[in-house]
Amino acid sequence: MIRNDLRNIAIIAHVDHGKTTLVDGMLKQSGAFRQNQVVNERVMDSNDIERERGITILAKNTSVVYKDVKINIVDTPGHADFGGEVERILKMVDGVILLVDAAEGPMPQTRFVLQHALELGHRVIIVINKIDRPDARIDEVIDECYELLMDLNASDEQLDSPILFCSGRDGTASADENVAGTDLTPLFDKILEYIPAPEGDPDGPFQMLVSSIDYNEYVGRIAIGKLERGSVKVNQEVMIGDYHHTKKEYRGKVVTLYQINGLERTPAETASVGDIVCISGIENITIGDTICDWQNFEPLPFVKISEPTVEMTFSVNDSPFAGKEGKFVTSRHLRERLFRELLKDVSLRVTETDSTDSFKVAGRGEMHLSILIENMRREGYEMGVSTPRVLYKEVEGKLCEPIEELVVDVPEASVGAVMEKMGTRKGEMVSMTPMGSRMRVVFHVPARGLFGYRNEFLTDTKGEGIMSSVFHGYEPYKGDIPRRSSGSLVAFESGEAVTYGLYNAQERGALFIGAGVPVYEGMIVGVSPKPGDLVVNVCKKKHLTNTRASGSDDALRLIPPRILSLEDSLEFIADDELVEVTPKNIRLRKKTLSNVQRAKDSAKMK
Repeated sequence: MIRNDLRNIAIIAHVDHGKTTLVDGMLKQSGAFRQNQVVNERVMDSNDIERERGITILAKNTSVVYKDVKINIVDTPGHADFGGEVERILKMVDGVILLVDAAEGPMPQTRFVLQHALELGHRVIIVINKIDRPDARIDEVIDECYELLMDLNASDEQLDSPILFCSGRDGTASADENVAGTDLTPLFDKILEYIPAPEGDPDGPFQMLVSSIDYNEYVGRIAIGKLERGSVKVNQEVMIGDYHHTKKEYRGKVVTLYQINGLERTPAETASVGDIVCISGIENITIGDTICDWQNFEPLPFVKISEPTVEMTFSVNDSPFAGKEGKFVTSRHLRERLFRELLKDVSLRVTETDSTDSFKVAGRGEMHLSILIENMRREGYEMGVSTPRVLYKEVEGKLCEPIEELVVDVPEASVGAVMEKMGTRKGEMVSMTPMGSRMRVVFHVPARGLFGYRNEFLTDTKGEGIMSSVFHGYEPYKGDIPRRSSGSLVAFESGEAVTYGLYNAQERGALFIGAGVPVYEGMIVGVSPKPGDLVVNVCKKKHLTNTRASGSDDALRLIPPRILSLEDSLEFIADDELVEVTPKNIRLRKKTLSNVQRAKDSAKMK
């Protein structure tokens, strides 16, 4: 049976190419909102961090109705670190909209996700977005899209993919680049015409693959997936297990059933083949499990999720300020929270260490782990986080490390500076393409070579460069890469930073704190341009005497401190340093706080 009243599609694209904005337009024009309803921009980015940063982190489902056909839409993340979200979502849909920026063209993440969609045999509608950009180069981008499809061994049918021209912000689409569209009708029509309707046996035994997991404190885990066969109703007895039989099959019951209508999850009594549904009430269900009719258990194969490449150690906060700002500060709290995250995030790994106070957490990249840290600190957790480390692998007896494909778009004048930095970080240039007054350069660079590079890159390109990377593969170890050429300014004693002490310390390097900030011995208060750490006393007060000299009491001028974000802090720290994360502050510190002990340890090493 073919469900002609239904279509399931995913929107895939590189970060910042306008997926979520296009979904806004589709929701508005399909009548999902009332006439007078106040609607936020990027309504699908419901998470606080997503709204602040303007990026999508979690894949989310919505639906619109057009010409009596329900179109289920999955909005996916564009950032490579959240690729695990996209890989599994593709099993829920029958076709994809590939969104490409009219100026930037296909970028690494576009290639990465498109490859998975083509392997699954999905049909593709290519949408060239932001055609109203002054620097749009539509004809070249169309050629680049077709070259990409050929590179990825697309089938003849996939090579005949239709192309539409959109402005997601204005909510317009057109089949001709020279004719401006008035609304998104051409896009809706093309979805109905080109994307296949879901097929399956509506009378066969129920079968559904869990592609996503949501978590709710009231009902526990909520399994989201597409019905591959049969139908399901509330209170139905089911059997749960996985394709590789890593756990024993067990029985359960469908307690509640939801379908997605617009932005709402609406309760439903039944659902049929092809529907995307949310089921709650089944304990211990995970991504990749199959829910079947209890008398007929047939598990479905699940896409293998790419392995993590970067690891950090999360430990209990043991600084002198521990427990003053957070609600959850013990190792038990930390352990529970990290293992709870595993329920939702398939590309994360958490392993216990010899110490009960620390855990190794591995993910897809720095961004992936920093979003987890940011979420935890907003929930009231305190912790210490180590510097990121790459995960090595042994392949055919050789030590191999993860390599990233880095694509940079920079002004011509900055190419030399970028290539020089890439050289010291063991990067190899793959290609260089002119794009008007700018150059696009592709490098293969070790993942550890990119730690701490983003700030340098923005300085070298005067803020005009765009860089993005995606995991390329494992290659033999490339040798040592210098981590950081600068040293740290370390606080001499505990107390409160005062202007007099800071004024004397700022001659040694750039400071991270201002006057009135509480500090403790071993806390990092700034960066020294020379290698090696310097101990400075930012709490030093001026001794008062009864003699006066002209000019000695002039106001002391402090240079404004450099405030580090969480990502900046993770990139900055050296191997013997930690980031102390609390709900109100992000501080940098040495692992060994005592200045005397550190001096003894370094003397022994020499």
